[in-house]
Amino acid sequence: MKVSDSTPTPVTSTQSVNQSTSINRSSGAFSTSDVHDLICFSHLRWNFVYQRPQHLLERATKHYRVWFIEEPMWGNELKMSTCQQADGLTVLVPHLPHGTSPEAALALQRQLIDAFIQRERISDFVAWYYTPMAMLFTDHLKPRLTIYDCMDELSAFWGAPPQLLEQEKKLMQRADLVFTGGYSLYEAKQNRHSHVFAFPSSIDFAHFSAARNPQPDPADQRGVGSKRIGFSGVIDERFDYTLLGEVAKRRPEWQFVMIGPIVKIDPALLPHGSNVHYVGMKAYKELPAYFSNWDVAILPFALNNSTKYISPTKTPEYLAAGLPVVSTPIRDVVRTYGSEDFVQIAGTADEFESAIETALNGNHPGNWPTIDAFLAENSWNRTWSEMNRLMVAQMSLEIEQ
Repeated sequence: MKVSDSTPTPVTSTQSVNQSTSINRSSGAFSTSDVHDLICFSHLRWNFVYQRPQHLLERATKHYRVWFIEEPMWGNELKMSTCQQADGLTVLVPHLPHGTSPEAALALQRQLIDAFIQRERISDFVAWYYTPMAMLFTDHLKPRLTIYDCMDELSAFWGAPPQLLEQEKKLMQRADLVFTGGYSLYEAKQNRHSHVFAFPSSIDFAHFSAARNPQPDPADQRGVGSKRIGFSGVIDERFDYTLLGEVAKRRPEWQFVMIGPIVKIDPALLPHGSNVHYVGMKAYKELPAYFSNWDVAILPFALNNSTKYISPTKTPEYLAAGLPVVSTPIRDVVRTYGSEDFVQIAGTADEFESAIETALNGNHPGNWPTIDAFLAENSWNRTWSEMNRLMVAQMSLEIEQ
C-alpha cells in the first residue's frame, strides 16, 4: 500500500498519533501492507445523494478493495446482493424476509456478513462505520483497524433509533480513530476519544468549476425564468421551508430551483408558489450544468438540533461553481466561510432577501482569488490522503506495541 507524498491537510487531534509508518517486523509476520480490504457499514445508500462517503471511498479504492454494506431491504428471500460500482468498490445489500423480527434481523445480518467475509477470504481489513447501529450485528468482527467517520450527529435527526447513543458509545470504545465531518462535531466528540480528527467538507474543484463556463441549460430548468436562486441537497427536517416560502412570496420575480429528494417531511409543508420549482434528485455529474445557469446559491437550513453540527458539502461546491452563496447562520458555515466573507450569512427573511439582492447585483463576494486559494487547499484528494496516512500510522503503531 502506497501512501501519498502530497502535503497533508491540517487536522486536529486531542492526542497526537505516532506518524511513523515504519514497521517492527520482528514483532510478527503482519504488516500494514497486508490490509487489502475496507468494509464500510452505512446508513446511506450508495446511489442516494453523492456526498462524503462516495467521495472518500472511491478514493480509498487506490489502497483497498472497498465493500460498502447498506442497511437491509425486505423481500421474500434471504440473500446478500452485490453490485460493483467502480473498480475496486462493491455495494452489498442484505435482503431479509418480510416478517422477520428485529432480533432475528440482527442475527441474519450477522450471518450474511460472516458468509460474505468467508466467501471473499477476507482476513485483515479496515472496518469503517458511518452508522453506530451496525455495531448490533458486527461487534464480533476482528478488524485490524476500526474507523468511525462521524459525518452527522445522527441522534439529533428525526426518527433516530432509541439505541443509537448507546451503540455510538460502544463504537467510540471500539474505534481506533474517529473522523468528524466538521469542527462542531469535532468539539462534540473530542472529549470522548483520544484520537479525534476534524475533516470538514472538501471539494472536487475541477468537477464544479466547469460551471464557471457556459453549460447547456438542463431541459427541466430551461423554462424557468431569469434571476435564478438555487439549492441542491436533501430536503428534509433540516430545510427551512418557512424561510424559503416567505422570501419567494416577497419576490415573485425571483425563481427558486430546488434540486434533491424530499424525505422525512410532508411535501405539503413546502412552499409551492409559481416561482418555486422542485426538479428532483440529480446525478452528481449533472450538477455543474444546473449550477452554471443559476445566479445565486442558497443554504436555507433551519436552526434546530439536526443542523447544530452540520458542515454542508454544498458550500464549497457552490463556490467552486463561481456562485455567490447566502446561508442561514449554521455554525460551521459561519466560522469557515462567513468569517472570511466568502458567504453572506442571513438569519431572517429580511436579511435573506437583502443578501440575495446584494448577490444578484454583483456586490458579493468580492474576493474570488482568495476563495479559490482556500478551495485549492481543501480537496477530497488531500482529505483522503491525510486520513489514510493516519490509518497507516495507527496500524504501524499497534504493530510496534
